[in-house]
Amino acid sequence: MNILLLHIVFAVAALLMGAAVLCLPKGSARHRLMGRTWMALMAATAISSFWLSGIWAGHRFSPIHLLSVWVLICIVVAIRAARAGEIKRHRGFVLGSYLGLLGAGAATLLPGRLIHQLLFT
Repeated sequence: MNILLLHIVFAVAALLMGAAVLCLPKGSARHRLMGRTWMALMAATAISSFWLSGIWAGHRFSPIHLLSVWVLICIVVAIRAARAGEIKRHRGFVLGSYLGLLGAGAATLLPGRLIHQLLFT
């Protein structure tokens, strides 16, 4: 499977799963299971982005890849915070990683990006 297609599948699944997890009652077994699945999708989305070229012609990475790094940091901190019972911190970093996903998704809509070309031309 093409890495771009795989990345898009992970990202869309993470976007949808994340919205569901953020809307569900917190602390239940269902929340934890869906949260783990969402974290795995987020990690897969972020990691797969490193095999995609950046927005600058001739450069491997771009500022968009910084969002992937941010998401990976948020995931680690969110998991550690949840395990330590620091729920407010957990919530903040989960929200931070979800906003990172939204930011990266919005960046794909910029003129010159493949998704922009597919959707608008």
